[in-house]
Amino acid sequence: MSFVSVPKPRRNPIFLQILATLMGGLVLFFLGLSLVAGGYQFLFKGRIFPGISMAGVDLSNLTPVEASNALNRSLTYPVNGQIVFRDGDRVWKASPQQLGMVFDVGTSVKMAYDLGRRGGPFSSLASQLNAWQAGLNLPPVVIIDERVAHNYLQNIADQIDQPEVEADLQLSGTDVSYTPGQIGRLLNVDEALKSVMQLLESFKDGEIQLDIAEQSPTILDASSQAEALRKAVSGPLTLTIPDPQPGDPGPWTLDQAQLASMIAVGRVKTDAGWQFQVGIDDQALAQFLGQIEPLVNQDPKNARFYFENSSPSQLELIAPAVTGRTLDMAATRDEINEKLFQGEHSLPLVLTLAKPDVPSDATAASLGITGLVYSYTSYFRGSSAARMQNIQAAAAQFDGLLVPPNSVFSMGSAIGDISLENGYAEALIIYNGQTITGVGGGVCQVSTTLFRTAFLAGYPIVERHAHAYRVYYYEESDTPGAPDVSLAGLDATVYFPLVDFKFKNDRPYWLLMRTVFNPDNYSLTWYFYSGDDGRTVKWQNLGLRNVTPAPDPLFQEDSSLGANQMVQTDWPEDGADITITRQVTRGSEVLFSDTIRTVYEPWQAVCKYGSGTADPEGLAKELGLCQ
Repeated sequence: MSFVSVPKPRRNPIFLQILATLMGGLVLFFLGLSLVAGGYQFLFKGRIFPGISMAGVDLSNLTPVEASNALNRSLTYPVNGQIVFRDGDRVWKASPQQLGMVFDVGTSVKMAYDLGRRGGPFSSLASQLNAWQAGLNLPPVVIIDERVAHNYLQNIADQIDQPEVEADLQLSGTDVSYTPGQIGRLLNVDEALKSVMQLLESFKDGEIQLDIAEQSPTILDASSQAEALRKAVSGPLTLTIPDPQPGDPGPWTLDQAQLASMIAVGRVKTDAGWQFQVGIDDQALAQFLGQIEPLVNQDPKNARFYFENSSPSQLELIAPAVTGRTLDMAATRDEINEKLFQGEHSLPLVLTLAKPDVPSDATAASLGITGLVYSYTSYFRGSSAARMQNIQAAAAQFDGLLVPPNSVFSMGSAIGDISLENGYAEALIIYNGQTITGVGGGVCQVSTTLFRTAFLAGYPIVERHAHAYRVYYYEESDTPGAPDVSLAGLDATVYFPLVDFKFKNDRPYWLLMRTVFNPDNYSLTWYFYSGDDGRTVKWQNLGLRNVTPAPDPLFQEDSSLGANQMVQTDWPEDGADITITRQVTRGSEVLFSDTIRTVYEPWQAVCKYGSGTADPEGLAKELGLCQ
């Protein structure tokens, strides 16, 4: 094996010479730069290099002291700058210094002076050249203490912030207390602080619109409701009937305390939100109006007339027509709620009016009345003064009364309340199987007279009730002492609303009733005026049947009577069945036929005697009682 020896490459002497030259040049270059930089620094020893400024203030060739003076003269922003904070019309103004901004002049001047003197020769020289050629504007050194700015903003917040407050409205007695609501407000301090820092760092004046969060209460304002409430309780409330006539009831007054106790204050939700509502409590007002209602309400009343039989026939007014009225509870409540809270304290009731069917200016022709249809007279000889008083009082209720065509007439509804206050007296009445003293004894004389008039005039009888036993008053004829037995079974009793007498005006004309009470001959005459439709009435009493003798007299002790004193309270009457037939015709046409059947009980004579009476029956014979 043989080896080939490869000779080492030999360096080129020329390359080495060039390398050596370059290395020497670099050394000389850096040495030159060092000399230039050092010379430049020596030239501006104790002074700021040319081309250096701070915040626009030229600091070239100035000593640190001169630079400090120049900056203090020019950089007045911390003291003279202005930051404005705004909340609507409210404004707060502060200088940057008040917000914690301090200009560090010494550090700022040192930074400017050190530029070009710190670092290696290359970096120093580069800084020097940059400043000399292009200029360098350095930012000043500023210290901002956020705590100062935060405290300043918190002071503003103390003036802006307020809690949310609900409006309050209360009525205590007649005193109204009102507290308006308040919108809650809260300043966003952190957001305002960010805006402050941005302005301070930019060395610019500016205005900051404060960010405030607001929270409205459920009810902010109730001033109008409070004022309405004050008006409502400022005086008593008086209610009247509109256009009152003589004899009308009222006025009715609620004093302030009563009125205030009926007013309710509450909260309601509307389309616009929650609000206070003031008004009269419905239940309390309904109770008060309920007391007024029966006094105010009245049915319409037709005019009452007397029919003049002279030719030409005409109506003479007895009592004018009366317009009916009904208290409108709901409308009156609404009227009070509206007007009272506007300060009106004298208010008319709201009424619903109903005109009567027959006005005061009605004529006989308009009612179809041409003359007398029928009249009947009953007699009550031997009646006591009290019984006659009751007959007169009851008969007067029907004098001039009109019955509409094709309608049913109720005597009980027309007669009204039978009471002492309405002019009635106490007299004998039949009640619960015995004769006793009661208010209105004798009214059945009136019902019997009306029944006979309607029956004999050919009007349909709708409801009729007989007495329990035969009453001699109702069989009296026009001849004293000569009773008419044919009248037995033609009586009618009324004890409204349990027992009533009704008949129907089946004619197409109004029926005018006229009653004449004659105390001189103990009579009551009932007149029917209407249009004559040509009807004829035939009736027949079939007589007494199944006659049952009256029981023996009954003697009862009465502690209210003295010894040997006696009074008779019931009289004997035989019982009997009676049938009466009637046929109503018009020409050959039978309009209707009906039958009246009556069953009378046998009635026992009753005498009452005082305690200590030894022989009641002997005393009765002696006095002629219960025989």
